[in-house]
Amino acid sequence: MNLIEMDIPTIETTVNAKKLVPWISYLIFFAVLNETVFNVATPQIAGQFSLDSSGVSWIMTIFMIFFGICSVIYGKLSDIYSLRRLIVIGVVIYNIGSIIGFVFQSSYLLTIVARAVQGIGASAIPALIFVVVARYFPAAERGKIFGLITATVSFGIGLGPVIGGFVAGSLHWSFLFVIPLFTLISIPFLMKELPAEKRGEGRVDIIGAILVGLTIGTLMVYLTFSAWYYLAAFVILLAGFILHIRTTTNPFIDPAFFKNRLFRNGVLVGFSLFSIVIGVLFVIPLMLHDVHGLSTSEIGLILFPGAISSVVFGPIGGSLADRKGNNFVVVIGLSLLLTSLILISLLMANSPWLVSASLLLLYVGFSLFQTALVNSVSQTLPVRETGVGMGLFNLVSIISGAMGTALVGKILDGKWLAFRIFSVSSNSKAFAYSNLLILFSIVVILGGLLYLRSYRNLPQAS
Repeated sequence: MNLIEMDIPTIETTVNAKKLVPWISYLIFFAVLNETVFNVATPQIAGQFSLDSSGVSWIMTIFMIFFGICSVIYGKLSDIYSLRRLIVIGVVIYNIGSIIGFVFQSSYLLTIVARAVQGIGASAIPALIFVVVARYFPAAERGKIFGLITATVSFGIGLGPVIGGFVAGSLHWSFLFVIPLFTLISIPFLMKELPAEKRGEGRVDIIGAILVGLTIGTLMVYLTFSAWYYLAAFVILLAGFILHIRTTTNPFIDPAFFKNRLFRNGVLVGFSLFSIVIGVLFVIPLMLHDVHGLSTSEIGLILFPGAISSVVFGPIGGSLADRKGNNFVVVIGLSLLLTSLILISLLMANSPWLVSASLLLLYVGFSLFQTALVNSVSQTLPVRETGVGMGLFNLVSIISGAMGTALVGKILDGKWLAFRIFSVSSNSKAFAYSNLLILFSIVVILGGLLYLRSYRNLPQAS
């Protein structure tokens, strides 16, 4: 997940920071937890519903699609409606989805519906919390609070696999839907501490948002079922969306941003590499289950050390970029990411703990790369366009995770890579996973070359 600060003018009003900040962190933690908490339970879910990799990938994909699109919608609504009301509505919707998922756990279709509803609700929390901080806290305090939120995001994403593994392994995967219910206790406090606001002026391009959702969703369905009519529907919807944003005022996605070559290339690099990392985090639990026969709780423990490392190295990447420059940090980050993918590809069948150690490099490398890429992309935009432009970058990065997950599921189901190339193991179950990670490595190299070609002349740290 990629959360980015936006330039929002501060409103002269008083909030109790000592009371508000802990609850902000509390809500953010539970919102981002749902991005990874289901990952380690995918083998268990696939077994219950007799799903292939493409089918089970929808548990994560549908959440990310709605999370990404609705986060932009909430951001636009924050200029029109009360932040307090929007956040409470988001928390309530989040929990409605959780209740649907837990009650109807025996239905795959309703489980997917529940995850979609969760994404609609959960997206309100990070999208609006950043607006709360920027709108109600003095500029001198924002950096510290944004840093705390970023650390909380990393901690939530890192702890997700462990909590998911423990809950699914000790009880049942459906109890993962119960976890968000803890956010309900924040509602009375939010109603009391967040100030009331008058309704503002503005509009949201709902038609554009719907077209984005339908276009991406149709592509995901095509990647799952490979029917030509889904591909035809995707092409028609994409053409309709492009026509819409070129002819409407205040479009959901402003096409003018893509005339900026540096911004466009940065979005492309981010899309490619974010989809790779999310794809790896989807495929590793499946590999650990298939190749090593690990339980859900054991898979969570394997993922935990690397995930937690991002809490430490995210802030370090930021300070290193300030001192050495973004390009320096990107090269280090991508080198670690590439090394991790190659090591896992070659050694995955030997020991789960070798996979765990290699994942440390992946998480650290991605934390460094992500921080520096965000800095680089933000420098390509005029100050007045930073908020909207980085919001678009944020949307693309989230959607790329959904597409990466769906594409990985399709590749594994098709058994297109189920033959030995570089794997040092004779375990045939590892061949497809090993080759997939080599393919990912090639994408990382190409993404790195595009970044360096595009940003080599961008001003670096002094």
